[in-house]
Amino acid sequence: MMDFWKMNGAGNDFIILDDREKAIPDERLPHIAAKLCHRRMSIGADGLMVVRPARQDGDYRMLFFNSDGSEAGMCGNGSRCICRYGYENGLAGMIQRVETLSGTVEGTRVDKRHYRVRLNSPSVLETDHPVKIDGKTYHCAYVELGRPGLPHAAVSYDGLLSADKDVLRAFGRKLRYHPSFPQGANVTFYEIMDENKLRAVTYERGVEDFTLACGTGAGSAVTAMKAGGKLGDGPVTVEMPGGTLTIEVENVPGAPPAIYLTGPTNIVCKGTVIDEDLDI
Repeated sequence: MMDFWKMNGAGNDFIILDDREKAIPDERLPHIAAKLCHRRMSIGADGLMVVRPARQDGDYRMLFFNSDGSEAGMCGNGSRCICRYGYENGLAGMIQRVETLSGTVEGTRVDKRHYRVRLNSPSVLETDHPVKIDGKTYHCAYVELGRPGLPHAAVSYDGLLSADKDVLRAFGRKLRYHPSFPQGANVTFYEIMDENKLRAVTYERGVEDFTLACGTGAGSAVTAMKAGGKLGDGPVTVEMPGGTLTIEVENVPGAPPAIYLTGPTNIVCKGTVIDEDLDI
């Protein structure tokens, strides 16, 4: 048995397990993630986050697993949620450093429910990455956050609110597996509403469907659009199906831009995993 929290950030939902004592063998984590994240057979979530002791100078370490059990470098909304978990459980203070596979994420408590994190800086930033699908060329942006990079493609899509979800899902799947993205890619469809506002939805690899929000997807899209001169100065609000996120991009002389993600967190429930099939 093991205690868990379930949280969501703008509808992007996660299960958190505190395994600082390393009671769970590493090789079992992918299976546990896939099992616990199944929405009919278990608790259900977009991903599993496991808290481990820091290895370097962070307050603690976060391992992130998608709902299919695959491990990912980090997660923006997940990072915001785990920062609240860290604060409320005494693992860190108002400002904290969370180690991830893609690098250390810095988090700040804005208020009880809002947290701000600095996303991993982009190691790849392409404002125009042409992709050919079914004989037609689409001009995507492509961003990898951190090193190793978390891959994101961003695609302009007019009439996003009224788009046929099945058509959009099929298009997102083709882009997600396109050979020009060697790791595969998370795919964010966006529509510019004005110079400081986007509407967006993300097809996430590892979930293999749309999620209600994607922090790294929103951050990648805004960063690429700003680099391409398509958005104005200042913070950009991104309306996603589960809620609104705020992205700030600061230019750093001689270095990649700094990307900040702010949004809400919600503690859904706390409990104990007693799943007999898992034996944890």
